[in-house]
Amino acid sequence: MKTIGLCVVLATLITSGVSAQTWPEKPVRLVLSQPPGSGPDNVGRILSDSLSRQLGQSVIVENKPGGQNAIGAQSAARSPADGYTLYLATTAALVTNAYLFKTLPYDPRKDFAPIGFIGKSPFAILVEASSPITSIQDLIAKAKAKPGEVSIANEGPKTFSGMIARLLNSRAKIDTNLVPYVSVAAAVQDTLGGRVTALVADVASTAQFVKQGRLRMLAVTSPKRIEGWEQAPALAEILPGFDMVGWMALVAPAGTPDPVIQRVNRDLDKALRDPEVATKIHNIGPISEGAGTPAQLAEFLAVEHQHWAEITKEIGVLPE
Repeated sequence: MKTIGLCVVLATLITSGVSAQTWPEKPVRLVLSQPPGSGPDNVGRILSDSLSRQLGQSVIVENKPGGQNAIGAQSAARSPADGYTLYLATTAALVTNAYLFKTLPYDPRKDFAPIGFIGKSPFAILVEASSPITSIQDLIAKAKAKPGEVSIANEGPKTFSGMIARLLNSRAKIDTNLVPYVSVAAAVQDTLGGRVTALVADVASTAQFVKQGRLRMLAVTSPKRIEGWEQAPALAEILPGFDMVGWMALVAPAGTPDPVIQRVNRDLDKALRDPEVATKIHNIGPISEGAGTPAQLAEFLAVEHQHWAEITKEIGVLPE
């Protein structure tokens, strides 16, 4: 019996080794939890083009939005760990969902193998361009002078923008009316229409409105000012330690052969360092410094879990 068991193990190792060496022999799926036209989707399509050329096989973007990223994450997690499914994950899918929901249809910590980092997606606090509020200090002062009257649009209490707004209330010691919206687009329109005082949204989704002179960027949520948007201070300049930045990373189902992980990591890094690709991604919003290594991504995720455990406790968010 021991001999038979050993043979099975050896056969499995040999089979996985051969498949890793010949990979890819067919198109690769790149699963996203966001809809077509979103920031992550646009980034995913840029990367899929580059990876397709490098791999010699099509990398096909597959959008599975909904469920606070859970639908796409579950689909990717339950896919065969054969290298033919990759998952472009955001902060919510790999980290924050673990602190917002008592149960998930996937395990953010155990179901994925890290491949590489894609980039950080800073958020911003914005107002309509003709608003008398011209700085983040103005917004905080008005909120302190008239508690509950300043309204801040966001995507809901369990979304990234919603938690940023709640942390702003906590750190600045203000009381604002947080107004949830089903989408950034809807929140932007109500901000432009003067129905809310301000908006918290990712830079990628609002950049065009700032460039058109329709929205004014008061501050960014990264610890430092953003290249290309230096006119907007970092919230950390006013509220020391404020650091709420979204990000994107590439992962695969747990158990994906390591040679495949290393190959995709190498090609992802090459894509991100290609000047043409880097410019396209930067124009969308994310800031990238290369893929790093799978080990570095794993370490980053561990730190992020600790960070978010502390933040959700501070703002009083309990899993539901």
